Amino acid sequence: MLRSPRLLVCLVTLLAVAALRAAPAAPATLRVMSYNIHHAEGIDGKLDVERIARVILDAKADIVGLQEVDRGVERTQKRDLPAELAQLTGMKVWFEKNITHQGGEYGNAVLSRFPVKRAKNTHLKSFAHGEQRGVQQLVIEVGGCELLFMNTHLDARRDPAEREHSSVELKAIVAAAAQPVILLGDFNAAPDAPSIAALRAFLADTWTALYQEPGYTIPVRKPNKRIDYIWLTPGAFEPVSMQVLSSEASDHLPIVAELRLK
Repeated sequence: MLRSPRLLVCLVTLLAVAALRAAPAAPATLRVMSYNIHHAEGIDGKLDVERIARVILDAKADIVGLQEVDRGVERTQKRDLPAELAQLTGMKVWFEKNITHQGGEYGNAVLSRFPVKRAKNTHLKSFAHGEQRGVQQLVIEVGGCELLFMNTHLDARRDPAEREHSSVELKAIVAAAAQPVILLGDFNAAPDAPSIAALRAFLADTWTALYQEPGYTIPVRKPNKRIDYIWLTPGAFEPVSMQVLSSEASDHLPIVAELRLK
């Protein structure tokens, strides 16, 4: 039994220092990924959730934004794809429904190795009875700092009006954020589209910050168009590298960026 107050204080101090030294340090870099998984159906027509999980694991991603995700949908055997991917990757998952489909739910999901403090989903304005689109917003703690991770999938129709309006809505969310922002997903628009130009006015395009090559993400075989992006709050992150990965697990190629937190 400790009878000396001074000895007790010393012991508590030593324990605190030991705990501090044992605490995990902030990562030198952060790997983020965007992947439209086409409800885990590859270009071979096969449903293969394990194949999607292997792509994520091989990329060593820390936070992943997924689009076209099914939960309880007939075409994917009523399986819970978010839960399966979480189990297969060892990550926590946050799924948000944007529409009901074939008796189940269809939307976007985020996988994270880091703690999520808060999460919400905002439905974007839908034009002319199109498919309801949404943007996930997760406040994630990385190395003692918070960032806002946004995952979205914008309208795919030829008329760009809805995508252009969605860019305005995304700008408002980013402007109101109290944290640096990572916005990623399938934007269904090429780099020269007005909706992409609108995003470039307030966020940094990770790919063009690093490379001059086109960075095409569709189609999977002989890609000739870039519609998948990772955007950053300018000055908050330093892009280290970015890759378009090769995989036939979906009808999109996944993209992964390595970022240094400033």
